[in-house]
Amino acid sequence: MNGSQTAIKIDNVGMVYRADNQEVTALTGVSLDIEKGEFISLLGPSGCGKTTLLRIVADLLAPTSGQVLIDGSSPREARLQKKYGMVFQSPVLYEWRTVQKNIELPLELMKLSKEERAERARKMLELVGLTDFAHHYPQQLSGGMQQRVGIARALALRPEILLMDEPFSALDEFTREKLHEDLLRIWGKTNKTVLFVTHNIAEAVFLSDRVCVLSPHPGRLSAVVNIDLPRPRTMELRDTPEFTALVAKVRNSFEGV
Repeated sequence: MNGSQTAIKIDNVGMVYRADNQEVTALTGVSLDIEKGEFISLLGPSGCGKTTLLRIVADLLAPTSGQVLIDGSSPREARLQKKYGMVFQSPVLYEWRTVQKNIELPLELMKLSKEERAERARKMLELVGLTDFAHHYPQQLSGGMQQRVGIARALALRPEILLMDEPFSALDEFTREKLHEDLLRIWGKTNKTVLFVTHNIAEAVFLSDRVCVLSPHPGRLSAVVNIDLPRPRTMELRDTPEFTALVAKVRNSFEGV
């Protein structure tokens, strides 16, 4: 871990959906402290509530029990203070805007000056390795490059916390592995707190400081596995016995799957 101060405190959070006169428990009794600068993965199969938990942290959903605190404040206060940057499975880029103008969009909504928007976008393009593509359009980019634009746009807000909901799941294995290294490089330079949702065990182990395993029916935190692998991490790490052992440890920590 890169710090000792709690960035996100998840305290006994539960979420019950009501539909057609029935109740479905998506999450129950989830508690977790995430420190500043940590890279945490929420890992689990479909239906375990990992995206629901991310959305609760992001103030996109309100839990039916328990609470979440962001630096001691509510998720709503954190959202209004622009403490979050979000990256989704699809980068959701506007085809009629250039790469740079897509990155500038949230900055326009914040009513920053044209000069400030351009400068932030330039720095973010440099950070994600897309400086030469500033004036290209999304349809001219590969899927992996589009996702890097999405990351750049989220970071342009200068958030303290980066929330990522299965951002690489639609990509091929080669592109995904390249983006793993890119993401760790960016994280190392920015020291953001990252909460990363995935259903890929190897991905979670490779990226994370800790892997938080959610098991379904109902969604609950069944294990937290410390990933004590050295950093910086490269693809060669995946071929080591230590990596293989941690993947097996995480896989064996699932309950009720």
